Amino acid sequence: MRIALCQISSTADPATNLATVRTEVTRAAEAGARIVQFPEATHCRFGVPLAPVAEPLDGPWATAVHDIATEAGVVVVAGMFTPGTGGRVANTTLVTGADLHLGYDKIHLFDAFGFRESDTVTPGDKPVTFTVDDLTFGLATCYDVRFPELFRTLANTAQAILLGASWGAGPGKADQWDLLVRARALDSTAWLLACGQALPTTDHGPAPTGIGRSTVVTPLGAVAASLADAPGTLVSDVDASSVDEARRTLPVLANRRL
Repeated sequence: MRIALCQISSTADPATNLATVRTEVTRAAEAGARIVQFPEATHCRFGVPLAPVAEPLDGPWATAVHDIATEAGVVVVAGMFTPGTGGRVANTTLVTGADLHLGYDKIHLFDAFGFRESDTVTPGDKPVTFTVDDLTFGLATCYDVRFPELFRTLANTAQAILLGASWGAGPGKADQWDLLVRARALDSTAWLLACGQALPTTDHGPAPTGIGRSTVVTPLGAVAASLADAPGTLVSDVDASSVDEARRTLPVLANRRL
């Protein structure tokens, strides 16, 4: 299955970001992609109040993305913000297409490196998978990548995991990203498709607004393709049979005891 990772730099305006989604989906569909993946916070970048832009999955922004996906004949995966509890929002990954419309709420919130996502975001509590053309995908978001138990849980049914991110910059953070995405692919012996926000060209303060480095990792931890920090699109083919082969060769899921 062909999957396009669209490394964009979101703005604070959902309408502008929606126009970017439309343009990128059209290009990806023309390249033969079946799934078009966007990063965390595609709906609106971090560093601005999120409650005013939050919408439910049946709201106008998600509905417009659904229409774009349906028209192009693809499934779109994109980060957005939905209403949470106590005036907060949920950091939601939207998955939408002709016969598909669901969301995953980020479980692990980024209360680290001097940032407190939990002040404005309600955590999710349920792992989510979905199936397209007989290939099952798991969903994860940014800070989730530091928690291997989520990826092993997803790998009970999934052959590929889509990770959207708006990774925070800082000393050592790029190296940590590169290490973590490869490690989680090995933990789960699944394809890991990590789509990040591009490095912004203007300073948005301490908010995590992306460093790029979108990466496709094979089930045995090899980097199949990657981008640098600028906006761009990564198109990669995922072969389910390679997952079966990896799990026969390296049966860490079958051998685990805890």
